[in-house]
Order: sequence, then structure tokens, then C-alpha cells
Amino acid sequence: MLAEPGILDKEDSQEPERILGQVEFRNVSFSYNGEKALKDINMLVKPGQTIGIMGPTGSGKSTLVNLICRFYDCTEGEILIDGINIKDIPKKILRKNIAIAMQDTFLFSDTIEGNIAYGVPDVDIDSIKNSAMVAGAHEFIIKMSEGYDTIVGERGVGLSGGQRQRVSLARALIMNSSILILDDITSSVDVETEQQIQAALKEVYRGKTTFIISHRISSVRNADMIFVLENGRIVEQGTHEELIGNNGYYSNVFMVQSGAVKATVAV
Repeated sequence: MLAEPGILDKEDSQEPERILGQVEFRNVSFSYNGEKALKDINMLVKPGQTIGIMGPTGSGKSTLVNLICRFYDCTEGEILIDGINIKDIPKKILRKNIAIAMQDTFLFSDTIEGNIAYGVPDVDIDSIKNSAMVAGAHEFIIKMSEGYDTIVGERGVGLSGGQRQRVSLARALIMNSSILILDDITSSVDVETEQQIQAALKEVYRGKTTFIISHRISSVRNADMIFVLENGRIVEQGTHEELIGNNGYYSNVFMVQSGAVKATVAV
């Protein structure tokens, strides 16, 4: 989703001294083209918690996190960060404190270094490389003709879907924001690479409020809380251990992905 032109700052908007990362949805609904994409969402996420979000395609997962960034405004209810309605926070301040890596990322016609450092112009190359290492991108970058100086994007070297996702993740990590949103960013990498990235991310999650959207149980199973969406509603919530004990969407996906049963549910 792209930002609508009608998303404007209030004249009396507040500028918090520091954003800690508490995120709260209060009776949030969102309509798009006349249809409700989210319905009566209630969620309280404490600073530093890791939240997993699962659900079938079209269930509202990406819409939910796009609302946190104010790419759209909710049509009912309110979203608060550290107790402040996000409509009262200047967009520039809000988005500076939210890093997002998306499944379908856009790469600029620039070097890989420039793409990773986008939005953080004064960052040094060591920090760029460190973010790339955590994102699982460093190894393929150094094998390219010009390394971090390789031009990518529309006029440069083409990258695979998995490589693009890892560059997007490195770009999000280098922002060092209080809130981190990972929207299905390992969907195009193999399981072994995903495991390596997840292991490296454990330290990154510490102290950050993190939202992980994924179709893979392995990406969300260690989250503090997992929410399952279907048709725009939260239909399940709990830890991994709690949800696999239910006879619901999450436990069905777990059984399929662990190889215990054949697929019976769309993911």
C-alpha cells in the first residue's frame, strides 16, 4: 500500500522526546474501496515485545502494520504509540521511529551501499556491512562485481527475490528504530538461510518492538505473542505453545509445515 495524499499532520501535532515503542490498537477498523479490510482490532504491545502475525492471504496482515506507519488512517477506532494517538505525531517523527522491511521491496538505481543506507545518509560503511551481515546479504554482495559499489535497481544488476528481501531487511535494520516491522521478508529465501537470519536477528529484536508477518511458523514461533487474522478479524492469539494446542488455523499450519499432515488450509 502507498500513502494516500490525504494523510496530513495536525497543526497542533505533538513531538515526543523519545518513542519507547508501546503500540496499542483500540477498536480499529479499516475500510478500503467500500469493504472492511480490518474489523474491530484490539491489541496492546509493550515496548520491546516481539509480535507474530499470521493468517491466510488477504486476511489483513499487511494492512494492520501499514496503519501503524500511517500509510493509511484507520476509519474507526485509534492507534496509539506510547499512549499518543499516531494522528497527533508528525509523520516525519513517526516514520523515523518505525523501520519496515517488506516482501516486495523497491530498489533504487543506486549502489547496494546507497540502497541500504537510504534514509540514514551519514552512516558509515562498517555499519552498512554489519546490517547486511545480520540480514544475510553480505555474502552475496561481496561476490558481486563491485561489491557494495555494485549498481542495482532499474538500471543496474538484477537481484533475485530473496536477495532483494535481504537488502530490504538490511535497510530497515540500519535505521535502529524503536519499532521494527518485518513483512514476510524471508518468503523468497530457503529454510536454511531463513534460520541463519532468524538466529542473527535475535540480538536485534532485543529492546525493539517487533512485528513479524509471515506464512512460516518458524518465523513467529518464538514471538512473545502471536495473532492470527482471518477476514480482517483477530481469531486467535497466544504463544506458540498455546496456539498449537488449539484446533485452529495456526495449529493446522503447524501440522502441515512440520510434515505431520497434508495441507488442509490455505496459507
